[in-house]
Formats: sequence, structure tokens, C-alpha cells
Amino acid sequence: MERSERQPFLYFDVWLLSATLLLAVIGVLMIYSATACITNEPLDWQSTTIRQILWLAGGLGAMFVLTLIDYRVFAALRWPIWVVTIAILLAVQVIGIITHGAQRWIPIAGFQFQPSEFSKLFLVLVVAKYMADHEEQMSNWRYLALSFVFVAVPIFLVYLQPDLGTTIVLALAWGVMALAAGMKLRDVLIIVTLLVVAAPLLWNSLRPYQQERLLTFVDPGRDPLGAGYNVDQARTAIGSGGLWGSGFCSGTQTQLRFLRIRQSDFIFSVIGEELGFVGALFVLGLFVFILLRLVRAAMLARTTYGKLVAVGVAAVIFVQSYVNLGMNLGLMPVTGIPLPFVSAGGSSLISLLAAEGVVQSILTRHRGLQLEGSGKKYE
Repeated sequence: MERSERQPFLYFDVWLLSATLLLAVIGVLMIYSATACITNEPLDWQSTTIRQILWLAGGLGAMFVLTLIDYRVFAALRWPIWVVTIAILLAVQVIGIITHGAQRWIPIAGFQFQPSEFSKLFLVLVVAKYMADHEEQMSNWRYLALSFVFVAVPIFLVYLQPDLGTTIVLALAWGVMALAAGMKLRDVLIIVTLLVVAAPLLWNSLRPYQQERLLTFVDPGRDPLGAGYNVDQARTAIGSGGLWGSGFCSGTQTQLRFLRIRQSDFIFSVIGEELGFVGALFVLGLFVFILLRLVRAAMLARTTYGKLVAVGVAAVIFVQSYVNLGMNLGLMPVTGIPLPFVSAGGSSLISLLAAEGVVQSILTRHRGLQLEGSGKKYE
């Protein structure tokens, strides 16, 4: 009998949970500062802050439930998971509501569900199984291309919403997993070359506002009151925070509403303004720590599938964090990607906490099988 089945939380990574909870709590406080402090909205069930707390509770519940489930179950369910992923992304095109010019959400019982956020975890679980089954062949172009087919259809559906940010996250997460599974550096160079050659076609496929965002990124002074406004205000907010920040609910750019979309896409700018360089650095440190714990989980995994799932989850969090932070600092184009565990939004928070639950499942089972009364272990 497996020891982890008798004591399911024996190898639970408390440090990973603690760092994640710290980020989430900081997120709740900054969301309160970016919303209730400004509008004096009551803290009822409709407030953004209370909703975020509810999402956090739901996400933690999902994490603990998934910790109890053997992660290898998801390998056996790869096809149903993939079909569900395609189905919910197709549903967005049919019954999804349009907000800010994008059709990404499905209304459910008064809430908005964003399938593309959950597709990240679902595709990690699916792709990891294929790559684990063909680990010895992942340096072969045929198997590499077939592994990409699993993400190509969802990427296309997400791109149609349009959601360029999630498209980038899914594509890069696949790339990181492929590298971990054995893809050669030569193949990476070939893929990059193909992307460069296809750049004109990719450019023409972008929506006008997406093209404008990229042009503004290259030339920040191109449209300071339009496409470049949010980034300018975000950088001003971060710069005005100084070393220690202006204080909770005291940021000028935030409280006077110069900073837009402050509770989600630009929440890091609120942190930089009100908690200062020290607070922003602390948040960055938490992300680095979480990524190191996820890498540790990948190294401890006793199966190739477990290793690749942990790598995939780490890749999703890293890419999403990097793009969002870069966007706030003016180092990346604006894409609308939330900051993991911090930005307001239930779909993102719950899906990422669920992903960590799968990683915890990998950790709680990394010792392999151990027979009763025997010191010998088996995989």
C-alpha cells in the first residue's frame, strides 16, 4: 500500500501553499484599495473584494481535493479532458458574452466563467501524457508536431475570442514542456525561424487594436492618450511609489483613477505605488520562490508524466507573470493577461490554485509504492 494514500498530506508542500496564500492575500488587499477605497462601495456579496475572497476559498478547496486525487488519473482521462476543453472553448463562440470588444466569458448564475483560463491546466494534463508516452521520440519532428496538434486547436479557438495573451501562454507552455521532454535546441531555432518568416501573415491576422498596441510598444509616444495611456500611467504609478510606497489606499494614480483596469491587468502598478519598491520586490520574490518549488516538484516526480505536468504548470505561471509584469513596466506589449494569484478574477485564481493542487498530488506520491512492513519501495 502506498504511504501517501494512508497519509495523503505527508509530503504536502506547505512552503508552496504559504507563498501562494501570501500572494493571494496581497491581491485581495490591493483589489480593495483599487476598488472599494475609491468608490466607497460596501463590502457585500457583489463587491469585487468579497468575490475575490470567495474565489480564493473555492480555489483552495479545489487545490485540496485535487491533492487527494492521484494525478495519474488525469493521464487516463486525457481524451475526455481534451474534448471538454474544445467544447467549452467552442461554447464561448456560441453563448459567450462580449466585454471590452472580446468574447471570452460565459455567464453562469450571475457570474462570468472564462474557459480559456481553465484550458491552460487542461492542456498541460493532456500534452504531458502524449509527451510522456513518446519521450524517446520527442526529438523527432513528427512526434513534436503531433504533440502540438493537441494545443493547436485550442490556441486557434482562444485566438478567435480574441485573446492574444492566453494564446501566447499556451504556445510557450507547450514549448517549455517540449524542451523538458527532449526537444532539441535545433528544433527551437527552426521554430523561431518559421515564426519570423510567417511574421507578415501573423501581423495581418491581428485585430487593429492589437496592431496598435504593438506599434505603441515599439514607439511609446505614438498614442499617449490612447493605446499608450495605460502603460504610461502604470509606469508613473510604480515610479511615484519610491522605496516604501505611498501607503495603503493612498496612491495618487490609483485613488484618483488615472490608472485604469487597476484591479486586474495593472494590479502590479497599484502594488508598486502603494507598497513601493520594497513591496514590489517582495511580490517578485514570492513568484520566484513559487517557481522554484514547482521546479523542485518536477525534479521529485517519480513519473515522466508527473515531471511534465509540474513543468507545464510552472511554465504557465512563469509566462503569465513575466508578460503581466513586463506589461506594467512597459517592457512588454499590453495583452490583458492577469497577474497570477493577485489580479481580480475567479477563473484565473481558481484554475491556478487547482493546477497547484495537481502539483501537490505529484509531491504527495513522489515516494512511490511501499509495501506494509517493508522498507522496499516500488514505482
